[in-house]
Amino acid sequence: MARQRLNSSNAAEQELPKAKISKESLQHAFTLLKYMKPYRVKFGLGLFFLVLSTLAFMVIPKEMGSLIDAATHSIQRGELTQIHEIAFILFGILALSSVFSFFRILWFVEVAEKTLASIRKDTYFKLITLPMNFFAQNRVGELNSRISSDLSQIQDSITTTLAEFLRQLIILVLGTVMLSFVSGKLTLLILCVLPVLVLFAIFFGKFIRKIARKAQDKLAESNTVVEETLQGIANVKAFVNEAYESVRYSGSINEVVQLAMRGARYRGAFVIFITLGLFGTIIGVATYGAYLVSVHEITIGQLTSFILYAGFVGGAMGGFAELYAQIQKTLGATERVVELLNETNEPISIDDKDNQITQHIKGDLSFDNVSFYYPSRPEITVLNGVNFTASAGEKVAIVGPSGAGKSTIVSQILRFYEPQQGQLLFDGLPASSYSLADIRNQVAIVPQDVLLFGGSIKENIAYGKIGSTEEEIIQAAKRANAHDFIMSFPEGYETMVGERGVKLSGGQRQRIAIARALLKNPVILILDEATSSLDSESERLVQEALEELMKNRTSIIIAHRLSTIREADKIVVMEKGKVVEQGTHNELILKDNGLYRYLSELQLEGTN
Repeated sequence: MARQRLNSSNAAEQELPKAKISKESLQHAFTLLKYMKPYRVKFGLGLFFLVLSTLAFMVIPKEMGSLIDAATHSIQRGELTQIHEIAFILFGILALSSVFSFFRILWFVEVAEKTLASIRKDTYFKLITLPMNFFAQNRVGELNSRISSDLSQIQDSITTTLAEFLRQLIILVLGTVMLSFVSGKLTLLILCVLPVLVLFAIFFGKFIRKIARKAQDKLAESNTVVEETLQGIANVKAFVNEAYESVRYSGSINEVVQLAMRGARYRGAFVIFITLGLFGTIIGVATYGAYLVSVHEITIGQLTSFILYAGFVGGAMGGFAELYAQIQKTLGATERVVELLNETNEPISIDDKDNQITQHIKGDLSFDNVSFYYPSRPEITVLNGVNFTASAGEKVAIVGPSGAGKSTIVSQILRFYEPQQGQLLFDGLPASSYSLADIRNQVAIVPQDVLLFGGSIKENIAYGKIGSTEEEIIQAAKRANAHDFIMSFPEGYETMVGERGVKLSGGQRQRIAIARALLKNPVILILDEATSSLDSESERLVQEALEELMKNRTSIIIAHRLSTIREADKIVVMEKGKVVEQGTHNELILKDNGLYRYLSELQLEGTN
């Protein structure tokens, strides 16, 4: 039976990967126990009350048997005093068990919530401070799963699974002891039959679940056919493939039916087994117990107690399979979380005060024989001996065909990656002489595809400088040519931009990004093809805002449209990871057989 969650977990039910119970997996689990240390007293009290509530619960079958024996004697004597006394004892036991259970649940949930809150915070902080190479090699969905599903699985185990496991263990041990006290002969009989029935039920149940899972997977495949067909309905109709898609869907559904019918046959057989095996065992025990009553070896009350204890023991045996599977899932989740927590993160502090600028940059930037390949693709050299300089306040454009390494230059300046050879210099000092916070606090980027967070326009602009005043935000928006369109919205600066900024046009998102960069007031500015996907009017407004943004600061302009960088102080032309030309527009356009001249003529032809 599924256990109701007692905590804040809201993760969707899914089949999490399991881990074998081994020394290594247990060590990972103990690693996370340090988070429980501040709450160990309440956790210990929760365990104590768990034991008390279980012990109280185990007294009930004995008292129920005593109640029946007392009733039998009372009928003969006509005296009900003993029945009343036993009834009061039973109600008292129930009351105590309820109180114990209340405190056990309260303290276990408190320990689980506070422990998991600490783990969640550390895991999230670890995630956002990991280097970019980590995110290049891991899917966002998988990482999100570690925050949600894996941690929720651990939370469920602290709150429910651990308590249930200990409770069932106590019931199994004490139940077996009580069975032997009531009747050794009946105990021997039931121990010969019940474990076999339980084990068979467990393995047969697993087999049925596998068939059901196959049917679910096949149904998911058929739903994929429906989704693909409806999404591409224009193509289906254009190629007159309605019949083909119908046959494809029918075949998938027929396989679902076959698997479902196969599962139904096995489930039917399972019901027969449970009916004959389990209830047959109960009838056999009851029959033999009745015989023992008839020969005065036990009383009717003791037989009743025995049957109740046998039910408890059988339930405990059957529950261990699910609990064992839950523990395996928890160990698997723990391994993945500990693996993440053990990753080496960037030297960024969780305390904002520690991330303030301590070493100012004037704006001189140099690439000194920089060579680089992405760690996930070491066979491909992206930058090969790159050399160029940008003096403070200069506008340096970087151009070249796709795959030349332009965007990788951006990642190097922001120190998302470290070069394998050569070095990047800020004001003549190696990048390693500065902290990451110093460099990133003084560098801003306006990318081609602007990502806005799902809050308000005001919040998105203020992201460039947390804690900015409303006047500063409005002034930045005005300088970015964004104030007028913002005020055209009914909610003004409180307008919600939607997920990833979908409620704004491309030009509006670009100007929000420029306002954000203006608010940051960087020493070095990176424009990564900031106007390449805009219409003419939006490009004009954005270009005006960019001119305002580039004033009095070093600007690195990654350009696709060469017409936008003719006024640059220097143009660096790249091809296949190498710098092949440098100079002004006028110098480069005069070079015969030059790459820049070729690209310019190519774009000129495309506009005619």
